[in-house]
Amino acid sequence: MGTVSQLARAADAHELIIDIGGIPVLIRTLSPEFVRLLEERYGRFVNADTTNPMFEFYVELAQPPTCNPDEDVRVRLESGRWVMERGDFHAQWDPKRRRGWICQRANPHSIDSVLRIVHSLILAREGGFLVHGASAVRNGRAFLFAGASGVGKTTIIRLAPPDAVLLTDEISYLRPRDPGYEAFGTPFAGEVAGIGENVRAPLAEVYLLAHGRENRIEPISDAEATRVMLQNILFFAPDLELVGLIFRSVFELVRRVPVRRLVFAPDARVWELIV
Repeated sequence: MGTVSQLARAADAHELIIDIGGIPVLIRTLSPEFVRLLEERYGRFVNADTTNPMFEFYVELAQPPTCNPDEDVRVRLESGRWVMERGDFHAQWDPKRRRGWICQRANPHSIDSVLRIVHSLILAREGGFLVHGASAVRNGRAFLFAGASGVGKTTIIRLAPPDAVLLTDEISYLRPRDPGYEAFGTPFAGEVAGIGENVRAPLAEVYLLAHGRENRIEPISDAEATRVMLQNILFFAPDLELVGLIFRSVFELVRRVPVRRLVFAPDARVWELIV
């Protein structure tokens, strides 16, 4: 196995940038085949310019101990470095040095999980977060659809009109931007074919989804909006400081951005309410 320093110095290392949420991440590996696999997986989120990454990862392709991707992910902070483990990967990331290392098999699923974890850690300190929810842009404004599993996030994206631009049907990416928040496309896809567009737009409204016999929008209290949003936050690290920051960020989002309940039937006319 090669070491991180060997990969960093290797003249024949292959590179690409995966740019999600305006954060360019340099991926370096000795395998050109793996780079091509990542180019196919991340598509429009791949950036050919590798000169100014925010941080970088060296990927070593090897057989992890158990190779079970169904294990729960484990995240912990050790001596200033984040350690991330699951049956199919082992990774470390040093935020101060802006570099990390991943040991995994030659598939995109493991690095996908690492990127989600790292982005969630970065966003926590910036006032943003990842949330289980679909999002799309219409008329230059982003709309987020959140709720429990099975409530209709994928359905409402499937019903979207042609002028709606998909950001994601799985994991929405939010960062603060005065006077509110901004939503970014992500490559973290769910059931809808294809990944989201690599675009951003100001977040106009958050809809908490519910099934009904007719389409309507209902007001809800800030307390309920906060509770439902917190239930759908994607965060992996048992770090009290960061968890506290995320709580404050959700409170701030509810203060800045309208949050209402969207009751809808599986009918494309629901999008007449979303403008």
